[in-house]
Order: sequence, then C-alpha cells, then structure tokens
Amino acid sequence: MNNAETTQTEDRHDFIRDIVRADLEAGRCEKVVTRFPPEPNGYLHIGHAKSMCLNFGIAEEFAGRCHLRFDDTNPAKEEHEFIDSIQTDVHWLGFDWGKHLYFASDNFETLYDWACHLIQGGHAYVAELLAKAQLRRPDLRIAEAPYISRGRAIGDSHAIKPMAVIRAVHETYKGAQDVGKYREKMVRRYHEEQERGQQPESFFPPPTRD
Repeated sequence: MNNAETTQTEDRHDFIRDIVRADLEAGRCEKVVTRFPPEPNGYLHIGHAKSMCLNFGIAEEFAGRCHLRFDDTNPAKEEHEFIDSIQTDVHWLGFDWGKHLYFASDNFETLYDWACHLIQGGHAYVAELLAKAQLRRPDLRIAEAPYISRGRAIGDSHAIKPMAVIRAVHETYKGAQDVGKYREKMVRRYHEEQERGQQPESFFPPPTRD
C-alpha cells in the first residue's frame, strides 16, 4: 500500500471502520479477518457486491485477509455452476481470497459429532417443531411451544428425524418469556459490558472454520 492509499484509508470513516480501527489501536485484536459467505443457489446481484466490497475492502485496507466461505447447506437448490460464477465475480471486482476458500458442508460431520456429544452430556435435545408450525405461530412463546421436550431420554434424542433440529438446554432461558426478550436481554448485556470497557468475547463463539 503506497502513501496515497494509506492516507485515503485513514481518511475513510464509517461506523464499521471506526470500530475496526478502535479495536486494533486498543489491542483487542491483532489482525483483521473478514468473510464473504454467499450461498451458491444463484448468481450474485448488486446487493452481494456491497457485502463483497465491504468485507474484502476492509480486510485489504487494514492489511488483513478475507475468506470466501460458501454456505452450501441446501444441496437441493445449489449448483456448482453458481460456485464458479461467484468466484469469477469476486475476481472481476478485483478481490482475491488466496488460499482461504471454504465450504460450510465440509463441517457437517464435525457438527453432527458435536450435536451427539451435547445430547449425551444432557446439554441439548432434539426439537420437532416443523417450519410450517413456526410460520403459523410466529409469536410462539417458549413456555407454550410443543417442541419443548427437555426431559426426553437421551436415546430418544439420538433418533434425529429429517425435520428436527437440535436445541441447547441453557440456564439463561429460564424465566425468559420468548426468544425476542431473551435476545434483547443479551444485546443489552453486551452494550453494558462495552460501556464498562470490557470486551464481551463470550458473545462471539468461534465458528468451526471460516
């Protein structure tokens, strides 16, 4: 990066770049690592270009790196043609991911093993609320939800059905009336810790590989 480019970067200010700059100056992180995570179920459009320029651009401006991670978790709608097209578009805009090309599907076995481990330890259970039920009841509260079955036997949870999902058994949920209020509580706690000068790292669980 030459002097002109350095000056241009230092002069650019928006809330995202200001946060990144502040974290670097305070020593909260040593290197900027971002990601562009498209789902390969179609061709990119102008909205993707915004995300692409933001993530690759910030990584480039702050001497970091940006990962290209395909969110290929729905094989019924995804094609390799779209993977090739997306890579071509990223290069056409002048960006490059180097050796950091990843696929979410590479982690399926690891995620499944983790789910089994959580169930065996009594920290998770299998929920059977179908997507259609969620659409019919978007206001469904945790206390009323038919999928709540935390007391089911571990062996029953291992019989994972195609339309079931794994849910965590978390003490924080006790007393929470619904997911929205739980989220508000966590967001409020996050900002309170920031105001006290604490880095709320517990709010950013590391991904399997991004």
